[in-house]
Amino acid sequence: MKKKPRIQSDSNTIAAALSVSPIEDDHRCLQAVFSDSKWALHKADCLASALSILRKHEIGVVICERNLPPDTWMDMLEPLMLLRDAPPLIVTSRLADERLWAEALNLGAYDVLAKPFDPQELVRTTTLAWLRWRHRHDIPAAGKMKAMTGTGG
Repeated sequence: MKKKPRIQSDSNTIAAALSVSPIEDDHRCLQAVFSDSKWALHKADCLASALSILRKHEIGVVICERNLPPDTWMDMLEPLMLLRDAPPLIVTSRLADERLWAEALNLGAYDVLAKPFDPQELVRTTTLAWLRWRHRHDIPAAGKMKAMTGTGG
């Protein structure tokens, strides 16, 4: 019997991800993967509601549908890049071709995932994106602690 892939975070941390898509099935698929983990999944159906959630919650990963009529994933990337602790953006699309992948990575997205989601690929990519965000997020705090204790070097 095949084990269900699981989203991982360390045992004391509840990680948060934001699913941005006007497609309810996207949210359902992500929730199915996140359901038995220590992850909180926030959901938004448009850019405006996504930005509202980002202002209220500490989000470690944003998983965003390519098309957010009348906006696109690029409209999501712009305000993300202005955040002090910007979470990585994973772009999703049924048409996840080389062109989208190259464009997304060149503009600053973390990765592109094809739909329908491969649960193992979703888990791997989301976990790695969150770990990258957490590492960037923790470095300034660690540097401050070293400076405060005089152990930096």
